[in-house]
Amino acid sequence: MAAVAKRPQLTGRAAILAVVVCAIAMSLAYPVREYVSLRRSISELRAEKARVEAEKQALLARDQQANDPNWIKKTAKERLHYCGPGEKCFVVMEPGQDERRTTAKQPATAPPWYETLWESVEAADAGTGRRAVTGPAARPSTTPSTQPSGKATPEPTTGPTKKESVGQ
Repeated sequence: MAAVAKRPQLTGRAAILAVVVCAIAMSLAYPVREYVSLRRSISELRAEKARVEAEKQALLARDQQANDPNWIKKTAKERLHYCGPGEKCFVVMEPGQDERRTTAKQPATAPPWYETLWESVEAADAGTGRRAVTGPAARPSTTPSTQPSGKATPEPTTGPTKKESVGQ
């Protein structure tokens, strides 16, 4: 019996075929990925278009509703408490509602510019080096600081104070 020669597992033709298949796969990978991403963006744009169309239809319906005189009267009565001619309208007030209105806090006002300027001059004279803040919430420190003459400066108050004139 003749001994059959063993063939090698990987022939030259098989290697060339493998390289060609890999090259084709590599060349198709990027276009396929782009195709998938474009299909996804197309579906997102279609969904956005449907949403915009629905919003457009709702606005057109609202526009048509605004042309209805009965809807206009009903809306005026609800929102503006409008009372038509010959009608008696009543406003129901909750008990204690007037008290809540009178006890409402007034917002704190900022001090005038000249008071802020004077506070900054006093702070610079005292050597504290702090800038005067225009808001009512932040005032200079309440700790007394010493002036060069050794006198302690008076503590600032939260309300407007009467300033001394320079000539005294």
